[in-house]
Amino acid sequence: MIRFLALLTLVLWLGSIFFFALMAPTVFAVLPTNHQLAGELISPLLEKLHWVGATCGVLFLIFSMISNQLRTGAIRPLRTSHLLVVGMLGLLAVSQFALTPKMTAMRNQMVVIDNVPKYDPVRVGFNDLHHWSTRLEGTVFALGLGVLYITSRRLGMRRE
Repeated sequence: MIRFLALLTLVLWLGSIFFFALMAPTVFAVLPTNHQLAGELISPLLEKLHWVGATCGVLFLIFSMISNQLRTGAIRPLRTSHLLVVGMLGLLAVSQFALTPKMTAMRNQMVVIDNVPKYDPVRVGFNDLHHWSTRLEGTVFALGLGVLYITSRRLGMRRE
């Protein structure tokens, strides 16, 4: 049951990132003033995604270490999967606490992004941060797929 909970938390985190990656471009494409309205919708959703990720990441670490303890008698905190999840949590923290506040301040400064020239320094800075934010989320997802692969291989090697 503990191994299932560890895997479930990881799958929930990855699924939420995957859903967000599908939803965000759709929101920008559908809303009439795509940058202003979409930004106002996406920002709180991104914050929720990050809190889901943080919760799932910590729970994965706890459940995975408990599972290791029950199976082998050792917690093994330095397993590759654990280190990758810690890296995922670190990238998530950079996005949430470093990039997102700067992007929010820049968006508020521009008021209606759609009315700001594309080469305005604030808009260029915002776009650069947005690209970094997207790269961080993509990296978190890729690392998570690695953790899922490692975890599923480890589970598949054992006879139940």
